[in-house]
Amino acid sequence: MKCPICGHANSRVVDSRPAEEGTSLRRRRQCDDCGARFTTHERIQHLPLMVVKKDGRREGFNPDKLYGGIAKACNKRPVPTAAIAQLVQNVETFLRQQGLMEVTSERIGDIAMERLIQLDQVAYVRFASVYQQFDDVRRFAQVLERISRRTRRQSDRASDTKPDASKDLNAE
Repeated sequence: MKCPICGHANSRVVDSRPAEEGTSLRRRRQCDDCGARFTTHERIQHLPLMVVKKDGRREGFNPDKLYGGIAKACNKRPVPTAAIAQLVQNVETFLRQQGLMEVTSERIGDIAMERLIQLDQVAYVRFASVYQQFDDVRRFAQVLERISRRTRRQSDRASDTKPDASKDLNAE
């Protein structure tokens, strides 16, 4: 690795440790010539993931675009920035694990929405309204009803798993 200070071609690794949740390596190096220390980062070079837009255009997957859309949906909601970043990272990881070279923007939106509803239901409705291009109030009502049914099912499941205290008293 070339020294950024003197330009000498040889340096040695002094320290190496994982960074960015194990997705990269941070290396401290020292120049063999001038002794200057500097840091380098080593990352896996992924094949480009192409997004097929609704109009047929193709462009490289840009996690910043997804982050921006989700962040707008979460505006003035109690959703930590780190949770949004983690959601975007989870979507990208999921897409890469599929081993696809191309994915539709529609599929990316669906995957993001599956994760966003678990994070914040209001942000989910906001994101869905833009992403699915709601054109009337009935679409909002349909989404709200779907969320309501989901919440009721989760509530019913939670109450089914709680032990019944009256059964314990009768057993004695």
